[in-house]
Amino acid sequence: MSTRAPLVFLFDVDNTLLDNDRIHADLDAHIGRLFGTEAAKTYWDIYEDLRVKLGYADYLGAIQRFRLECDDEVLAQALAAYLLNYPFAERLYPGALEAVAHLAQFGPCVVLSDGDVVLQPRKIEASGIAAAVRGQVLIYVHKERMLEDVARRHPAEHYVMIEDKLRVLDGMQRSWRDRLTTVCVRQGHYANDPAARKEYPPAQIELAGIGDLRGLAVDDFISPPEPATATEQA
Repeated sequence: MSTRAPLVFLFDVDNTLLDNDRIHADLDAHIGRLFGTEAAKTYWDIYEDLRVKLGYADYLGAIQRFRLECDDEVLAQALAAYLLNYPFAERLYPGALEAVAHLAQFGPCVVLSDGDVVLQPRKIEASGIAAAVRGQVLIYVHKERMLEDVARRHPAEHYVMIEDKLRVLDGMQRSWRDRLTTVCVRQGHYANDPAARKEYPPAQIELAGIGDLRGLAVDDFISPPEPATATEQA
């Protein structure tokens, strides 16, 4: 049986360590250049339909369906190559890997992400995130439903989840309660969505960016401050 660590840090990837909104915009522009704006809209409609059905972003699955609906099936295949060869390391948020290195002084760092089994691992590897967490990468369909498996693989007395989605943080805290400290980085469209910030309680620690983790000490995670009110966090 694995030894239980005092503290384990869990990192989301998209819009937490990696600027996924920028990747999304680059792909949209690329599809528009190749096929036109109407075709780009078709792709994103397919993408959104899959996201709702699967519960995670499946860019490559959307390309599979898009190639059957666009006017050049062969050219559509190049979209997959564009994504697989995308310069993900250039989309790391400032201070992202340094933040991981800083927290690694206090306990093991683990990626905990949703996603598909091809592109998501590729993003994590190519960006340098996998190396930063020493290969400790967990990818699920719905990560907040897999906490027993997370705890089995990385047993700890206490966990810290660093994430941009308040919905995920709230779901995890409902399960782990006092075993979890929640950290929300207000990066990307999910973190700054007024509806989400009204629907879900604030995280225990809220940061403007991932690089701000470098200013925190281990005690900040063990005994976090009281979260701000909904009015204060808006």
